Amino acid sequence: MSLAGRTAIVTGAASGIGRATAERIAAEGGSVVCADVADAGPTAAAIGEAGGAAVAVALDVRDGGQWAAADALARETYGQVDCLVNIAGVVTEVDTVHEQTEEEWDRLLDVNLRGTWLGMKTVLPAMVARESGRIVNTASVAAIMGMAGLAAYSASKGGVAALTRQASIEYVRQGITVNAISPGYTRTPIQDGMDPELLKAQAAELPIGYMAKPKDLAGLFAYLISDEAFYVTGQVIAVDGGWTTA
Repeated sequence: MSLAGRTAIVTGAASGIGRATAERIAAEGGSVVCADVADAGPTAAAIGEAGGAAVAVALDVRDGGQWAAADALARETYGQVDCLVNIAGVVTEVDTVHEQTEEEWDRLLDVNLRGTWLGMKTVLPAMVARESGRIVNTASVAAIMGMAGLAAYSASKGGVAALTRQASIEYVRQGITVNAISPGYTRTPIQDGMDPELLKAQAAELPIGYMAKPKDLAGLFAYLISDEAFYVTGQVIAVDGGWTTA
């Protein structure tokens, strides 16, 4: 696929799936605004060293003002924002319905769901005006199936899936596609410090037999913002090694 001439804002680009996706988009010829609350400078630098085009910007996805600044940087640097890839997200250690705190519930909903909505709200007016755009959000298998210990996380990702479907209908006649990817177990910095035996057990649950690496998802994100995916919209696609079909 070719993404030449396209500019994408990618959130969560400092590490994990976000970084792998930013690098894949750049490798396909796209220009990338690497956005993260952490330092995404190394991602942008790596893309530049590989011959791609990228800039980094600090972005707390809960902050509409920071979204506006990221959008402005993209326009000033590359002319316009053609694509938004919402990957930034958080989990919490204790997340059952009765044990979760109000503060942590609010944080997960704010980052995972409100942050996704704010990004869409920021880029959509220009996309509507020119009748063209691609948005890809990140849900989770937790939005598809019940998973113990993921109350707030499941609620937030279920909201992302519902928002994706709603927006796809809202904007399809304006030439804008909106899709979401639902990752299964994926080896990212979120798992750093976890019990190796637990990670091994999680991988064993998967029909494919191993935990995904970020690059295993990056190609689908890139495809969904390409011209080849013009007829794909409103889809919440599980990338989970067969987990949700087992």
